[in-house]
Parts: sequence; structure tokens; C-alpha cells
Amino acid sequence: MVDRRSGPLARDAMAYVLAGGRGSRLKELTDRRAKPAVYFGGKTRIIDFALSNALNSGIRRIGVATQYKAHSLIRHLQRGWDFFRPERNESFDILPASQRVSETQWYEGTADAVYQNLDIITDYQPEFMVILAGDHIYKMDYELMLQQHVEQGADVTVGCLEVPRMEATGFGVMHVDEKDEITAFVEKPADPPGIPGQPDMALASMGIYVFRTKFLADLLRRDAETPGSSRDFGKDLIPYIVEHGKAVAHRFSSSCVRSSRESVAYWRDVGTVDAYWEANLDLTDIIPELDLYETSWPIWTYAEIKPPAKFVHDIDGRRGEAISSLVSGDCIISGGSVRRSLLFTGVRVHSYAGLQEAVVLPECDIGRNARLSKVVLDRGVRIPDGLIVGEDPELDARRFRRTESGVCLITQPMIDALDT
Repeated sequence: MVDRRSGPLARDAMAYVLAGGRGSRLKELTDRRAKPAVYFGGKTRIIDFALSNALNSGIRRIGVATQYKAHSLIRHLQRGWDFFRPERNESFDILPASQRVSETQWYEGTADAVYQNLDIITDYQPEFMVILAGDHIYKMDYELMLQQHVEQGADVTVGCLEVPRMEATGFGVMHVDEKDEITAFVEKPADPPGIPGQPDMALASMGIYVFRTKFLADLLRRDAETPGSSRDFGKDLIPYIVEHGKAVAHRFSSSCVRSSRESVAYWRDVGTVDAYWEANLDLTDIIPELDLYETSWPIWTYAEIKPPAKFVHDIDGRRGEAISSLVSGDCIISGGSVRRSLLFTGVRVHSYAGLQEAVVLPECDIGRNARLSKVVLDRGVRIPDGLIVGEDPELDARRFRRTESGVCLITQPMIDALDT
């Protein structure tokens, strides 16, 4: 049945963000924090992109399901996302795995993370549920996806990326007909199905789903009673709907938010150290593929009260400078040189130090005469005077986490081990 209501659908929707992932491929960056809580872009966290998309789309009820190493994430959400007001029919709920269904049961899968909180969801009585992954970098207007869901009378609408066919082997892939109705859902296929009319392209799932709430609740209850289910949207619920209902693909390119300077539909899974380093450094390009300076679609976050960045000393060989770089508040570049790098809040770069292609998380301190290239520094790392990284691959690999492409991830325990 086609819904002919007037006004935005987002006001009758709840966004539910799945933010419990371990993020183990980010190695030591997720030793103390969940992947959605990892820093990105100079001042934000990864989860801020999904949350900002929901807020900018007009959704005013949001829930965030957390699980592994959630303290850093919960603290960020409490500090940066506490402006929703119940008297305006707004809500923001942080939903740790709290054994609401069973005293011994944590979230068993993505679907179970919603099922265990159905009572909270139904109390708000949203007509639609927008299920989101909390660990991707992109800008998207979910209102357009909601409109397609209603117009096509779908049981589920699945957000999809158009990717080269043989690059889709690591995704859940949609096999669709000419109307983008999903005829099969294949998890990580060796030979992904092509798109009708675009045989060299495939539709890969973004982990974004739209449902009517009542339909989703019934589906989750059925799945919870099904022996052997892995309680997962991609593995269980979506294939069930494809077989027994109507599942429709929504192409990201039709709802991606782009400024006049953005030429591509930008989406990144920054799930590896290399991908994380590359996506951050992409922001230093003269015209980056992701425009964080677009004020009409802001990325909301916890805004720390900090002084401006500062550059001091103007002597040949000892000049505080940053070229093709992003430098956040409370950074002091004191006689050091920063090139094609991204510095988060509170970084100190001391005299004669040099950074090249560096992603430096908050409150790091770079000692005098240090030279670092192609690195990611975890929060609070104190680089000793004279340390050189990025010039001797074998030495780097013995001391730090070095990827196959030559990016070195450096943590404070690695630095402390240099003295032992």
C-alpha cells in the first residue's frame, strides 16, 4: 500500500545505530575503544557520521546499541549528543548489552541487538526503523531512502553501494531485477552477480535497512524463536524477506549528500590501519572527495573548549609550519614542520621535528629532532627526541605495528618497550 501522507517521513522514524563491533582489524587502535569510537578527521569519531546523517535527515529519535569496550564510546555520546529534548518528542538512548532478555545473554548478532530492546523501541511508537552501522564514513539523506521504502511498498529497503563486481567479494551482495527488487542475497560470494544493464558492477550491502516498526518487531520475534539462527540481519533476516516478502535495493548514489565540490559518492569502511590512514590523509587534498567544510550538512560531535592552534619560531631550520595539513585546536607547532598530515586536538610538535603523512591522535607529543613519516600515532603517545620512523622498514617492523603498505601504527606501550 502506498502511503500518501504529507511532510517528511523522518519525523515518524527512529534511527537505531549498531555500534558494538570489535574492530579487530584496526589492531591496537581498538584495544581500548570500540571501532565506532575511533577518532577520525581531526575532531570527530567514526560514529558521528551515522548520527549526523540521522539528525540532518530530520530523525529525532535515536538509539545506539553498544557492547565491546564501550566506555570511550558512551562517554563521547554523553558529552556530544545530550542535546535531545523529550518535550520536543526527541530521544537519544544508549543501549549497552544489559541482558534484558536473559541474565546471561549478551547481544548475539545485529538482529538480537535490536530484539533485546524492542520494549524501548515500541514505547516511542515510531512508524519506521532505520537500522544503521556505526562504523562507516559517509554523508547520506535517509529521508530519501524512507520515501523509496514507502513508495515501493517494500518490507525492507536495503542501502547498497555500486562497486566493481569483483571488488564485492567481501560484502553481502544483492541480486536485483530491473526494478531493483532483490531476488537473492549472497554473503561474500566468490563470483558476485552483476547489476542488470551494468554487468561489471554489483550492489553491495551498506548495512543500512529501513522497515516499518511493526513488521520488524514481528520478524525479530520469529527469528528469536528459530533454532540455529545467528540472529543477524545480513545472514538471516534479509534472506528470509527476500524469499517470503518484498525486499528492495536503495542505491547510495541517489541519496548521498554532496557539496558542489564533491564529485563522487563517498563511502569508506575504515576497518584496517591502511584504510584508516588513507581516509584521514585524503582530507588533506586541495579538493578532498569528502568535504567536511560543507555547512549545510554538518558532522556533529563533542565540541571541546580549546584554544586555537599555534605556530611559533620563524628561523631557518626551526620554523613552525604546516603545509597541506589539517591542524586542530590546542595544537602547538613549535619550530617543527608538518606536511600532508592530520593533527587532532592538543598535539605538540617540538623544534626541528618533522611529520610527513602522519595521522596524529589527540594529546601526542613529538620530541625534538624526531622524523616520522607514514605513521598513525595513538592517543597520548610521547615520541622521544630523535626518533626516526619511516626510513628503515626492517627496524620499523621490529619496533611497531607495520602494515604491508608501510604504514606504522605506534602506541605508548611500543614506545615504552624501546627502553627495555
